[in-house]
Amino acid sequence: MRLLVLAGGFGTRLKTAVADVPKALAPVGNMSFLQLQIEHWLAQGLREFTFLLHHQADQIIAFLQAQQSGLLKDCQVDWIIEPVPMDTGGAIAHAVRTLDLKGDFLMTNADTWLGGGIHEMMQSAAPAIAVVNLADVSRYGQVHFDHEHRVTAFAEKNGQCAAGWINAGLCHLNADLFKNWDGQPFSLERDLFAMLVQNQRLTAVPLHTDFIDIGVPDDYHHFCRWVAAGCQIALCN
Repeated sequence: MRLLVLAGGFGTRLKTAVADVPKALAPVGNMSFLQLQIEHWLAQGLREFTFLLHHQADQIIAFLQAQQSGLLKDCQVDWIIEPVPMDTGGAIAHAVRTLDLKGDFLMTNADTWLGGGIHEMMQSAAPAIAVVNLADVSRYGQVHFDHEHRVTAFAEKNGQCAAGWINAGLCHLNADLFKNWDGQPFSLERDLFAMLVQNQRLTAVPLHTDFIDIGVPDDYHHFCRWVAAGCQIALCN
C-alpha cells in the first residue's frame, strides 16, 4: 500500500533548535529523522512512498535522490511539490488528483514517530485514524470514540493536563474522499474528519506503542536522547 508523507510544513516552532533544514531532516545523532522514519517504515513492510513537499522541498528531494541507490533501492518513491501551502487536506487532495490515485492509501506526518501501527492500519477499513493514549493531551486535544471504535468527537486542545486518546497522525484513507475537491486549501482534521464524524464514518484504531511529535524543541531533544539511549528510556509521558 502507498504511504503519503506530509512533509511540506514550515516547522516554525522547531526553528530555535533546527534552523537550517526542514523538520523531516532534523538531525538525530549521525542521521536524519527522516532516515530513521524510512528505515522504520521499511521494517514494517512498506515499499511505496509519495512525499508531499513545499517548504525547503529541494533539501528533502536531494535526500531522497541520494537514498535511491541505497536505503530506497527496492522502493517506488516519488514526490509532489505544492505550488502554495495547501494545508493537510489540500496537500492530500492535490496528490490524489496529480497522481490520479485510486483506492486506498495510508497517510502520515513526517515529523511524528510511531513505534508501530502500519499493519493495524492496513487491516482497518478506510476511513480510519490511528489513536494513542497519552497521560497529557494538552498539546493535542482528544479523540472520543464509542465501544465500536467509531469516532464521536474531536475535542480541541485546552491547555489542561489530562489523559486521553489523541490523533496519532497515521490514517487509512480512500481517494474517493477527495474526488469533489475544489482546489482550495483545507484541513484534514477540521474539515474532512469533522464531516466524517458527523456522518458516523470515521473509525479509531487504538495503538499501544511509542509516540512522539518532534515539532517542538523539548520533544525533539527528548527523541534524540531516546535514540542515543538505545530507545531504552520512556518516550511517551
